[in-house]
Amino acid sequence: MEQDQRQQEENSVEAPGEEQASTPRQGWGVLHLFVKAPSGGTDREGTLGVCKRAEAEGYQVIAFAVLGHKADAGFMVIGPDLWRLRQFQSEIAALGYVLAYSYFSITEVSEYASSLSEGRKRPRLYPKLPPADKMSICFYPMSKARGEVNNWYLLSYEERERLMFEHGASGRKFSDRVTQLVTGSTGLDDFEWGVTLFAERPDDLKDVVYTMRFDEASALYGIFGPFYTGLIASAEEVLELL
Repeated sequence: MEQDQRQQEENSVEAPGEEQASTPRQGWGVLHLFVKAPSGGTDREGTLGVCKRAEAEGYQVIAFAVLGHKADAGFMVIGPDLWRLRQFQSEIAALGYVLAYSYFSITEVSEYASSLSEGRKRPRLYPKLPPADKMSICFYPMSKARGEVNNWYLLSYEERERLMFEHGASGRKFSDRVTQLVTGSTGLDDFEWGVTLFAERPDDLKDVVYTMRFDEASALYGIFGPFYTGLIASAEEVLELL
């Protein structure tokens, strides 16, 4: 009888690696959901419950009102377990929201920033968002060109590093006004990176993107997807607009 009990306990143990199967080896999953309000009206309490349950489990949920016709609201959800991110998506859909656009990526440290100290790498891999003083948000996906003339992936590492250093120097001019999170999506979504910008004022978003487009890395090799811009607020405040 004791042998049978031991056998049952052994059979109930998870297979090695099963628990980690949906967790990145490094960094967190980042899910951007852009939704349109349900035609029958918004379930305010249900939506708040979805956000609060995820936050209670240690996930970051950033809610924002989207400007323009592309979507009514956006949710940026950040955390380790991709099953939990998918659960959030399912719960939002079950409340009647229509998914207008979505994007999935993973936090990362660029290969051109590998020499950074661990202390400077950590905020890129495990960010705490949104920045307290930056309530304007913009998201867009992007890739590097692979054309016959301009092919980023045929450049040497040294040349790519030089171009990215120049590009980064342009961005750092806005470090007091704009916080940037670049997440990797090669092989995960339609583009190679997702870029989320948090700014003090909406025109800061415009200024930083415009300035950086003159950099060679962007002017010759940048390919951009759709831009979604919004205003960050508590989930309660965003829902009031719906």
